[in-house]
Amino acid sequence: MTWLWPLPPLSLKKLRNQYKIVNMRLNRLCMISGLLMTGFIANSQKMLTLEEAVATALKNNFDIQVSKNDSLVATLDYGYRYGAFVPQLNATAGAVWNNNNQRQTLADGTKREQGGLRSHNVAASLNLNWTLFDGLKMFATIDKAGEYVKLGSLTIKNQVTNTVAAVVSNYYNIAAQKQQLKAIREQMSVSEERVKLAQNRLDIGVGAKPDVLQSKVDLNAQRANILTQETLITQLKEQLNQAMNVAPNTPYEVEDSIPINHDLTLGDIQQDIEHTNPLLQVAKKNIDISTLTLKERKAELLPVLSFNSAYNFSRTNNTTVINNFSLLFNQNHGFNYGLSLTAPILNNFNSRRLVKQAQLDISYQQLLYDRERSLLQLRVNNAYTAFTQQQKALTLEEDNILLAKENVSIILQTLRLGAATIIQLREAQQSLENAYNRLITARYNTKLAETELRRLKGDLVQ
Repeated sequence: MTWLWPLPPLSLKKLRNQYKIVNMRLNRLCMISGLLMTGFIANSQKMLTLEEAVATALKNNFDIQVSKNDSLVATLDYGYRYGAFVPQLNATAGAVWNNNNQRQTLADGTKREQGGLRSHNVAASLNLNWTLFDGLKMFATIDKAGEYVKLGSLTIKNQVTNTVAAVVSNYYNIAAQKQQLKAIREQMSVSEERVKLAQNRLDIGVGAKPDVLQSKVDLNAQRANILTQETLITQLKEQLNQAMNVAPNTPYEVEDSIPINHDLTLGDIQQDIEHTNPLLQVAKKNIDISTLTLKERKAELLPVLSFNSAYNFSRTNNTTVINNFSLLFNQNHGFNYGLSLTAPILNNFNSRRLVKQAQLDISYQQLLYDRERSLLQLRVNNAYTAFTQQQKALTLEEDNILLAKENVSIILQTLRLGAATIIQLREAQQSLENAYNRLITARYNTKLAETELRRLKGDLVQ
């Protein structure tokens, strides 16, 4: 969409040729000032497209990396989900060396005393515990791990959507500010011509010194606006660098056009939005997780049936004994197995408390979902209203900018012919400046509303 020169044909035929000459002169002045100020830098910098900016942000953005890390934790847990069905097998082993001194007094009065009684004890066991039934809690736990993986994916999608929306808004904000910079330079060329005309009129005795001074003041103000605008563009680029997670002061240029999709309709945005909006999907997934948590809590009210088995080995080796009937060597080993049933009877009503908490959490998550769905509908309606209104404003300002340009060109030419005043040209310039501000603002706000609609829809990233 082009909004700078060339201007539309003038309605006054007698000024058509003169208008073209002035138009070409303004273009030439604008191009020269632009080349003098940014020509070398622009030629040395690469053009960064929106697609490249988004791709870089998706690869490097810190918030996305944090979300991915959280999702990887849930994925890791899900990879070990079947561990709930696997029995627990533990092995223990130990060895003890004893060196004791003993003193004994028997019932018949006999006393025995000996030191340096040495013994060596070795013990080992292999224990297996297999939960056969726990109220189906293990199944709920496995399903819950799967839901956490899905929640992680939805969280990443939500963060990606928000990051892309931020990059798009930042990118086109730079584009809008570049358009503003271009407009200031274009108007500055008119101000330079105005200074010349005011000076010429003063030199030939038909002008006034205040007109010259005011023209120079306005020209200097535009030069200051250029410096301010360039600083703003640099700051916005640094914000974009941070979103892309690239080195500060990375040199590049962005496109100065802002394409707008005028085909968006409210019906297209609202269609199936409950299944495409990432934040609403996250809220829905939290309800599913809370439901599975309730199943886990209810399972704790049921008995637990387990299969237990063990292999034990022990050996005692006594070097010397004080009692003749004590064993010098003893060794045991064997295998045992059985079932155990644990039934919860009373645990300070803790299980029932946890069940009620889980039920309340489901209600809480459902309220969050309903609130988010209501807010989503409100945001969509507001964003679409802003989108349609900004489209109307954009259409109006695109027509208005042509009128403002034509008015400046006519007055500038008539001023050359002595049929207009410096004040009239200044007023026409001010109208042109206001028209540019409204046009650029309307175009950027329209793009913001479009981006917000697509963010709410969840189709910024396919």
